[in-house]
Amino acid sequence: MAETARRVDPYRAFNFIVSIVGLQQPVSFTECTGLGSTTEVIDGPRAVGGSGGGTAGHSRLPGRTTFSDITLKWGVTDSTELWDWRQDVVNGNVLRRNGSIVVFDLDNHTEVARWNFVNAWPSKWEGPAFNQKGDIAIATLVLAHEGLTSFTTTKV
Repeated sequence: MAETARRVDPYRAFNFIVSIVGLQQPVSFTECTGLGSTTEVIDGPRAVGGSGGGTAGHSRLPGRTTFSDITLKWGVTDSTELWDWRQDVVNGNVLRRNGSIVVFDLDNHTEVARWNFVNAWPSKWEGPAFNQKGDIAIATLVLAHEGLTSFTTTKV
């Protein structure tokens, strides 16, 4: 008897934390975007007699890889750690930090995915928009970084 396929549900986007090495005050980020990388495509000539069937043509080669900035949003509190880190950059003291974006299962007990970023520093800070609607004051921090070192998943 054939075994039925195991259903694999996608991870939920709301159950995550962002951990940044060296920050003492935990921040509950409401949004994290920008996980990505792009490798430049270089069009070049293909050598005669190569894998192109013996005719000259074009070959598409990988070039330089760049990483997207990570954008974090959170509800403003009395903690000034993220503001202070950004102000250090403004003052010419760039302190780079490593960190992780970690996704948990629905019960919030088991880590199911992790992306690690390296040598990040805050390239932009944007304060909240104030209005009379009663919304939470949301600030934004953009992190430039030098790469994503891993993507791991844990089967639950």
